[in-house]
Amino acid sequence: MSAQTGQGFIRQLGRWDALAIGFGAMIGFGWVVLTGEWLVAAGTLGAVLAFVVGGVIMALVGLTYAELVAAMPHAGGEHNYVMRAMGSRWAFVASWALVGGYVTIAAFEAVALPRTAAYLWPGLESVELWSVAGSPVYLGWGVIGTAAAVLLTAINVVGIRPASVVQTFIVLFLVIIAILMLVGVGVGGSLEHAEPLVTGGFAGFAAVLVVVPFLFVGFDVIPQSAEEIDLPFPLIGKLIVLSVALASLFYIVMVGASGLAMDHQQLVDSDLATADAMAALWGSQTFGTVLVAGGLAGILTSWNAFLIGGSRLLYAMGRSGMLPAAFGRLHPRFRTPTAALLFIGVLSAAAPWLGADALGWLVDSGSPSIVLGYLLVTVAFLVLHRREPEMDRPLRIGGAGGGGVVIGVIALVLAAGLASLYLPGMPSSLPLEPWVLFGLWWLLGLVLLLRVPPVPGGPDAEEKVVARLEA
Repeated sequence: MSAQTGQGFIRQLGRWDALAIGFGAMIGFGWVVLTGEWLVAAGTLGAVLAFVVGGVIMALVGLTYAELVAAMPHAGGEHNYVMRAMGSRWAFVASWALVGGYVTIAAFEAVALPRTAAYLWPGLESVELWSVAGSPVYLGWGVIGTAAAVLLTAINVVGIRPASVVQTFIVLFLVIIAILMLVGVGVGGSLEHAEPLVTGGFAGFAAVLVVVPFLFVGFDVIPQSAEEIDLPFPLIGKLIVLSVALASLFYIVMVGASGLAMDHQQLVDSDLATADAMAALWGSQTFGTVLVAGGLAGILTSWNAFLIGGSRLLYAMGRSGMLPAAFGRLHPRFRTPTAALLFIGVLSAAAPWLGADALGWLVDSGSPSIVLGYLLVTVAFLVLHRREPEMDRPLRIGGAGGGGVVIGVIALVLAAGLASLYLPGMPSSLPLEPWVLFGLWWLLGLVLLLRVPPVPGGPDAEEKVVARLEA
């Protein structure tokens, strides 16, 4: 059953739709191409422990989101939480940070899709056009990536309901892949393959842990689309935490099963360790091909979810006057943020023509921004607990006492620790190119930020921002 919110979004998503959007956003393509690197760097046990720790950090951050979305179920998620707690300019910083992450991930998926398809159909790489940053660009890549961007954008413009149906069916396929991998351990797995269980010490562990924000970003797509979910608000919050738990389980199964399927040297020699592991477990290359198809499915679910989440965040910024007004308008018939969707869709359509290396730098530059966004949400959570203790909170994490504050402080400390892993001098610090792109993104953000009038936090902060911009 769907209900319309005035002339705004249409509430038409159920619990499975919302869960598929959040879970699917987190299961992109990294698990297909990077699992071998994780296992070589940290060992099977070390890599699994990194995902356990990373999953706990993300779950704690997710708990703060759960309470906030139940209290403020508005499109744009983080934009609204930070606006109410810390005011207009901090809200811009949080929103701009997450938009940067969302757009770079959507662009990455537009390149990852044809690259993955090339493993199944090598003819896609028969016509090389040019190279960017030393990375070749193929005609087949560009055509498939751009066509997929146009199709996904069109589906989302027509409405979130068709997009969520597509998301749900593809997520079911991913679940089947995980089950096959898990059962395969019993068929062809060996604990001897996993030895040594831990390699690389803390540096190896950190090298895996640092990718967690990139891999888990997406649970916050659920609060981004809160105005379109037709469920009790506390349940929306619980679905956020459940989606993080399920994504953690998925990654742990894939990493652990791959470590039990092949020994260290086989992992080093493998280009697609997860696919080779699936083939080894079942003794058939057909299963490896099925897993690559699962990688294609993961790309589509992640890409689709970030179109949904990114467009709603851009809509919230446009609605509050921080971006051009077109971003804050909905299609008169479909009730979708068309300008925001087209903005992300056009960038995604162009991405396959830029080469894989340049897109890798873009993604790396977006990861610190994502963590910054999460940090600001946890700060907003704590500020609202201190300043507005009587605020209506349909879902109170940690109970009626001070448990919620304790969870918020732990989440803040752990997220800050995660952010520190990107800094120069750390074992897993980012190279120069992503930092240059990071700086350029925030230079543009600074220009836009100076347009935003400084308004303190409060329940009516957004109305004051709009009024001052229109004056």
